[in-house]
Amino acid sequence: MEKGYKKYVPFEQIKMKDRKWCDNTITKAPVWCSVDLRDGNQALVDPMNLEQKLEFFHALCDMGFKEIEIGFPSASETEYEICRELIEGNHIPDDVTIQVLVQAREHLIRKTFEAVKGAKNVIVHFYNSTSTLQRKVVFKKDMDGIIDIAVEGAKLIKELIDGYEGDTNFRLEYSPESFSGTEVDNSVKICEAVMDVIKPTPENPIILNLPNTVEMCTPNTYADQIEYFITHMKNRDSAIISLHPHNDRGTGVACAELGLLAGADRIEGTLFGNGERTGNLDIVTVGLNMFTQGVDPQLDFSNLPKYREIYERCTKMKIGERQPYVGDLVFTAFSGSHQDAINKGFAYVRETNSDKWEIPYLPIDPADVGRQYEPIIRINSQSGKGGAAFVMQNNFGYELPKAMHPEFGALVKAECDKLGRELSPEELMGVFNKSYIDIEQKIWLVKHIVKNSGEDDATFEGTVHLVREDKDVDIKGEGNGPIDAFFNALKTIGVDGFEFVSYSEHAISQGSDSKAISYIQLKAPNGKNIFGVGISHGIFKASVRGILCAINRSDCELNFKI
Repeated sequence: MEKGYKKYVPFEQIKMKDRKWCDNTITKAPVWCSVDLRDGNQALVDPMNLEQKLEFFHALCDMGFKEIEIGFPSASETEYEICRELIEGNHIPDDVTIQVLVQAREHLIRKTFEAVKGAKNVIVHFYNSTSTLQRKVVFKKDMDGIIDIAVEGAKLIKELIDGYEGDTNFRLEYSPESFSGTEVDNSVKICEAVMDVIKPTPENPIILNLPNTVEMCTPNTYADQIEYFITHMKNRDSAIISLHPHNDRGTGVACAELGLLAGADRIEGTLFGNGERTGNLDIVTVGLNMFTQGVDPQLDFSNLPKYREIYERCTKMKIGERQPYVGDLVFTAFSGSHQDAINKGFAYVRETNSDKWEIPYLPIDPADVGRQYEPIIRINSQSGKGGAAFVMQNNFGYELPKAMHPEFGALVKAECDKLGRELSPEELMGVFNKSYIDIEQKIWLVKHIVKNSGEDDATFEGTVHLVREDKDVDIKGEGNGPIDAFFNALKTIGVDGFEFVSYSEHAISQGSDSKAISYIQLKAPNGKNIFGVGISHGIFKASVRGILCAINRSDCELNFKI
């Protein structure tokens, strides 16, 4: 690529001395128009058939779109038939306006009006290309010649509407296609010429769509173009300014957001950014970006997995794992520090009963878009102690005490290193069971009874089995509670030197099969801290099992006195 960059001409910036858009904030949703069935569909390797288009159309209606561009009915018989089926099959809700695209050419315009006959609400979207490059290379016309094309198209459309027989409510949209590559003064000039023909009013405005047909500049420059256009056009109150960004530079979302700051009222785009080349603007991303700022996007994104399934099946396109808000991995943390912060965030929200979303590294609640919490934290060799604890709690209800996190985290990391991959939640539970439940035992409890002689006094009597000796031994001890009494009973057979450090417990199931789990931390005679886990229907038995688990897990030699 050496010196190859020299053949590219830098985009000419707009000289604006007093731009206002950079001080503005998005406080309300724009008018949304889905172009999935036209701009998105024409970019597919295998365009959608009638059944797929109908299913997709109904999905868009369910999401709340009130303006949907259904196709280019004058371009092919298939597009024409789909338009007719939508109308004749009564698929269009009364509050939804269909939009049809047409070039500013006479025979195509006439065919389009035939196609929409009988529809209740229609936007006729006509366009012609205006860019400097296309005037030079494609049309070989000056700007006046390009303006003539738009004006003649506008005159015919107005004539057809004025003479139309029927109850259709027509609205008009004009696009100077390749707006971003057109001198902005020329864009103003051609749109004003179209308005002079259409004669829009504030009560019946024209839609002026300013497409970033090919993304050619940084988003701030696109915003400059939009603001310049708006501040230099006549009759601003008689026009709805619409954006139609593409994503050639990977900044389509930024162009849309900055374009809104610059004064646009409406946005055309597609679900998940499908479209030619690198795609159209992703409406889902822009809408949910608003949502995370406390702005109602006026679209229903509460079941993104459903719409993802429809989209992938109908378009045969695949959504990437890192696609904002909908990709498989966008709510997943592998990094240990990220996992720890997320875990603490969930704990904070629970403890404070906060009604605000305050979870580090998660800009949106996955539940708000129909996602689940389970995959938020996934465990691999990069994961930390908090991540494993989070999965244990959120997938299985095991609330490991904080002091236990490093010990269990080290066991999980060792397993990840051994396998060379991430662990599933079930495999994580397998590590837990292998390490704390299904362990090699040196001693276990056969039977027991506890007698309380006072509020703080208890006597433990029981039988333990010594594995190495293959012998049952009776033990007895007194203490200031059942657990202390059990400790003292163990001392009578030489299990001594273990110090009680911490204890916690909770229920892990509900109903008639409710069980308790205890986490016991002991300091072994060699000075090492070790955890034990016990599970039982009774909390005391769970605690005793936890103590014995810790003792069995220690690497201290047990010299029984029997």
